[in-house]
Amino acid sequence: MTLYLDIETLPAPAGSEEQLREVYERKKSKSGSFADYIRGTSFSGNWGRILCIGIAIDGAPATILSGSEPEILTAFWAQAADASLLVGHNALDFDLPFIYKRSIVHSVKPSLQLSFEKFQISPIFDTMRVWDQWSTPATGLDQLARILGLESSKQGIDGSQVYDYYLAGRTDEIYSYCKRDVELTRAIHRRLVFAAEGETP
Repeated sequence: MTLYLDIETLPAPAGSEEQLREVYERKKSKSGSFADYIRGTSFSGNWGRILCIGIAIDGAPATILSGSEPEILTAFWAQAADASLLVGHNALDFDLPFIYKRSIVHSVKPSLQLSFEKFQISPIFDTMRVWDQWSTPATGLDQLARILGLESSKQGIDGSQVYDYYLAGRTDEIYSYCKRDVELTRAIHRRLVFAAEGETP
């Protein structure tokens, strides 16, 4: 079973400011304002949190795991338990480490024991790293879609806008965007492995 995934994340929740202020004060010369620093925590599993995880199994339509963060993580690991391959764009450096860290924070035991070492294509297949062959700078999902002639998933929203949409109560639009990312990641994976029409990679 192949599980395609993408996550959308938010900054640290209210109530974390005191702890984060101490961290910020030690590195503020590099971090801009404290408000900018708080917003930037959405890119780190240390303090940020998961709003949703989009998943698709084999050829099934993408779905969204939502709810409280422990509920999302529990549901994700239940779905991933039978997966022989996890596929994501930047999954090795972002999505899966973020999921692992938040699982530890919430004492949600992963159903898979994963290694995040470079140059692997199983059980984690990172479409970004495989496309770039681990060179830098890396190619984002939107650019790679354009290169391969695929429809972009960034239809009125991209990752930098997720928190603003969340604050505006536009979570359904975020969920739709996350599902499009998952579907696009699957299409890219199929191209990268030269999967024939109707074939499950």
